[in-house]
Amino acid sequence: MRGGPTHVTESRRKILVVDDQPTLARAIKRMLVEHDVTTLGSAREALETIEAGIRYDVILSDLMMPELSGMDLHEAVAKIDPQQVTRMVFMTGGAFTGRAREFVERSGTPTIEKPFDKAALLSLLDSYLR
Repeated sequence: MRGGPTHVTESRRKILVVDDQPTLARAIKRMLVEHDVTTLGSAREALETIEAGIRYDVILSDLMMPELSGMDLHEAVAKIDPQQVTRMVFMTGGAFTGRAREFVERSGTPTIEKPFDKAALLSLLDSYLR
């Protein structure tokens, strides 16, 4: 579109959603139908795709998950691809452990609190992907 503003919704982005709650991951995928969204149910699966060389415009990751947390994923991605880790956003239900609160503050990783609606998610992505 010539002369008009550029918005995330005008171009497809490659987005990874990592959440151990399949219904939430599917809901996010429906919210982001204008993008290429991959949903995975664990940080371990996400780590495997990143280790395989797959890159995303943004990674939306649940902060607290069993086995590997979003924090663990963040630390591993930082070692594999420091540029890719700057594209992470944590999703949280608001229940932070002391370690999680400190990690989020120290890392500077953006967060969005569950439950969120499509407008809040698109607003975050719009500002995050400029």
